Amino acid sequence: MKNVLIVDALPMFREFLKDKLTEERIECTFIQEKRDAITKMINLLPDLVILDVYDTDDTQALIEILKEIKKDPNASRIPIIATGPLLPPQVIGIFAKLGIVKYFLKPIKFDAFFEKIGQILRTAFSMDVTPCVLDIHRNGNIIFVEVALGLNREKLSLLRYKLSEIIENEEMTQPKVVLMITNLDLTFVDGLNLELLLNNILSNPAIQTKNVKVLSFSEFTKQLIDGHSEYNGIEVAADISQVLNSLVDSSTTSSVSDLITDKILTTTDENFSGSIEMRFSSDSTNQQDIDDTKDNSTTQVAVIDDDVVILKLLSSSFKNAGMECRTFSNGTDFLSALNHHKFDVIVLDIMMPGISGFDTLRRMNALPNKPLVIVYSQAIKREMVIQALSLGAKQYLVKPQKPEAIVAKVNELLNNANR
Repeated sequence: MKNVLIVDALPMFREFLKDKLTEERIECTFIQEKRDAITKMINLLPDLVILDVYDTDDTQALIEILKEIKKDPNASRIPIIATGPLLPPQVIGIFAKLGIVKYFLKPIKFDAFFEKIGQILRTAFSMDVTPCVLDIHRNGNIIFVEVALGLNREKLSLLRYKLSEIIENEEMTQPKVVLMITNLDLTFVDGLNLELLLNNILSNPAIQTKNVKVLSFSEFTKQLIDGHSEYNGIEVAADISQVLNSLVDSSTTSSVSDLITDKILTTTDENFSGSIEMRFSSDSTNQQDIDDTKDNSTTQVAVIDDDVVILKLLSSSFKNAGMECRTFSNGTDFLSALNHHKFDVIVLDIMMPGISGFDTLRRMNALPNKPLVIVYSQAIKREMVIQALSLGAKQYLVKPQKPEAIVAKVNELLNNANR
């Protein structure tokens, strides 16, 4: 049996590695101190070493340890993978000379990480490749979990560890969870995966069923939850206002848009990214490994609106902010342009002649790497807001807004997506 030595990993990351490697019949050995690594490597002769770098202050001590490992003829032949924060290129260069074959930035993208482990161990890891977008953010004591496109079992399993990281890091004693799966039309075929999703949410003892709310249009979802005694207390709702009313104080604002933006789409966990990334490398052309090519090209923005004044104002504002902006007066022209042009962010009106904003969102959902979408509309009906969010919009802004506010919101979304 192949053996992997894991050195000085944080608790959640350690448990995550243990479960996945054990599932693949790979033995795991853990030690907590890097200074013990060389002794353990000589005695155990593992097939791979995975070690964790906490911060830049940890690097010099690690370099000294790697130098000692390099001196031993047996230990020096063992490949090492390291994980940690962004480090200067010269430090990464030293790591490479001292035996580290790959350095992964945290939060780690799961599929790329295990692909590299598989290459080293000559082991093919079983991976669910179902397209799936799984996003998590926190606002106060509420954790929002959004699942779209499909139910990928790898990501659903990762959710357990990610929730535990957030709860532990933020010292949350009674966290509330809002599971948003309005994008999914689930049937009995999805039953096992839906149970996996719910079980991983409830696996943390701090999360009680009475504090879990599910936003879904699926009758099957409600039937499955109602039919399981272990899910007793979980509320299923099709109306976002019903969820908000049961979890947060909605008396402070009368605007549906403000309430959704402030309580659902706005995060308060900017300083916490954790050890594991819920997005895979295959979800996007952007890679987070240190040796990946960085895309420094200008941000590409598309504005779709039948109001000529808005098109001119936003186009000018985006260009003044250093972005490339193309404008479209209808959804048909925009969708045609998508065939030969890639956009990073879309600012989209809902009420337009011809193809509506809703139809445009539906068409974009078929894209493998769909852009971020901000809906910018005069429509304020609750059901329209819900529909836009369920179709994948990341923000819903009600007209009119200052152009500078739209530009600021685009920058915010891009920063959150790339962190």
